[in-house]
Amino acid sequence: MGWDGMGEGPYRSPSRSYPLLVSVCVFVWPGELTGPKGRRSRPTSAPGRASMSPPTSGPALPVHKTLLASAVATCTAEALTLPIDTAKVRLQLQKVKPGEAPMYSGMVGTIKTVAKEEGVAALWKGIVPGLHRQCVYGGLRIGLYDPVKQSIVGKDHVGEVPLLKKIAAALTTGAVGIAIASPTDLVKVRMQAEGKLPEGTPKRYPTTLGAYRTIAKEEGVASLWRGVGPNMTRNAVINAAELATYDQIKEALLRSGAFTDNVVTHLISGLGAGFIAVCVGSPVDVVKSRLMGSKGEFTGTIDCFVKTMTREGPTAFYKGFVPNFGRLGSWNVAMFMVLEQTRKALQ
Repeated sequence: MGWDGMGEGPYRSPSRSYPLLVSVCVFVWPGELTGPKGRRSRPTSAPGRASMSPPTSGPALPVHKTLLASAVATCTAEALTLPIDTAKVRLQLQKVKPGEAPMYSGMVGTIKTVAKEEGVAALWKGIVPGLHRQCVYGGLRIGLYDPVKQSIVGKDHVGEVPLLKKIAAALTTGAVGIAIASPTDLVKVRMQAEGKLPEGTPKRYPTTLGAYRTIAKEEGVASLWRGVGPNMTRNAVINAAELATYDQIKEALLRSGAFTDNVVTHLISGLGAGFIAVCVGSPVDVVKSRLMGSKGEFTGTIDCFVKTMTREGPTAFYKGFVPNFGRLGSWNVAMFMVLEQTRKALQ
């Protein structure tokens, strides 16, 4: 897909993103895989403790305040960027027959089409389950990150935490958080995927609580966790990419001496975290959206992957790449900036 996201269909490969991805990795991650040996040391948050990640100013917050700050930050980011996410879901679920013009084309085009045909409010379809999801998943994945990381390195650890252990902690909290919150994700996708209905046709999911009840009644309670496998994979991977990348970029910027711990640093770090996250998470994100948006079309993750690859080719896994990056980039900027300020306010 083209990087401008305007007037182009969701089928072109984002290969132009790879040089930038490599550049970011080379700049941020040199020597990080093996720990602090041979690298310049950075101050820890307290003597005898691993440094907090994502790094913040001031002392570490207790877990309950960290959970609160994380929930506030993630809910704010969700509300601000949901229209882009709605465009992403529509593009990912769109199936176009050969010779047929797609209904949705590009991020901006999709947003315009949805707003024109269904009303501006349709861009915020799924906001309630989205906020449910962020209160649970967002709070857990970020709020538990430092305690899990501390348990991995051990209470006697002194100095920097190696990148691999940061990634392991983020993978763990991301997987656990979404395993609990997956039903909220499924309801959000179902509500976002519901397009314009013929006049007189009632909405399938008129309310959020009604959506939970309808799905559980018609498809079984277990169906609320449909797609939980790829959803855990996607969110664990993206969580690791977001938290570890934000941490590394921010630390690299502060080490350079050209930046201070301010809004500009948070902005650049958040954009970098979103870019890396969408590059590694797009394929599982497409599979997750299709599994959650379907009703028995796929028997599981592998079946969805194989059928998508066979029918549409490898570029199908990067459908909605630009809106996905627009979503994750802006989402990360908003989330980390609010998180940093909320943590400071709660100290």
